[in-house]
Amino acid sequence: MTPRRRRGTGGGRRRTPRNEAARLTDELMRAGFNKKQVGEILGRDPSLVSQFFTKNKGASFVEALRSVVQEVQAGGPRDINSLKALAAAHVQPRINRDGYKARVRRKDAQRSVKTERDRRGRPVIGDDGKPVKTWSSSLAKAGRQHIQSGASRLRPVVEEAAENGGKVAFTVRARKGDFLHDAGSKRDSPGLRRNVVQRRDGTEERAYADNTGGPGMGNEGFDAIEFKSWVDAAGGDVTAAVQKWLVDNGRVRPGTQISHLEIRAWD
Repeated sequence: MTPRRRRGTGGGRRRTPRNEAARLTDELMRAGFNKKQVGEILGRDPSLVSQFFTKNKGASFVEALRSVVQEVQAGGPRDINSLKALAAAHVQPRINRDGYKARVRRKDAQRSVKTERDRRGRPVIGDDGKPVKTWSSSLAKAGRQHIQSGASRLRPVVEEAAENGGKVAFTVRARKGDFLHDAGSKRDSPGLRRNVVQRRDGTEERAYADNTGGPGMGNEGFDAIEFKSWVDAAGGDVTAAVQKWLVDNGRVRPGTQISHLEIRAWD
């Protein structure tokens, strides 16, 4: 008679042991938190928390997770804001291939609003019974492919800023050799932070705004109504308007190709 095969000694797929980030996340989930809340505590998207389990990620969050688990198990505060403040002291920044702190990825388009308040500081209530909110700031970014197709997400930022009498500034990326001023020159961007970002592909990112007050006067920005007139003159093409300003004001060589563009507007 053929002997029976013992369970656990033969073939079959073995489960890969979970990493420390996933194990600590499990502890928090057993304590009543979900992945979305864990992401909020870490200041990251919940999809990253799922990758602790599926892609073995999360090594840089182990210390933060351990401190939160210890706080919860010790009977400390369980509200998200308190735990987020605790974790923030232990979250390690992402490091890029060159060993520097990596830039945080942001959405290609963002919009912020503020609640209107009366003289006593109370929210103004509209006819619908809800607080009245107005535009506060916007941001939109366009890469090479989006620019070639017209960069449609950039124009609404300029138009809304013009409607509200706001300010506009931009960051442009182009080849190093196309800029006419040295990186960090005050003549290139007076009054602005001149921390030029240099890329490995031979391009640079530089920020511009109409800071007529000069160095130390803050980021005043271009008048949005005037900026919109430049865009209208360029047929609604924000990239073409920015390119013309850079050439006319002696910042880049004629014919310079913009590979990336970020438009920022605020009240």
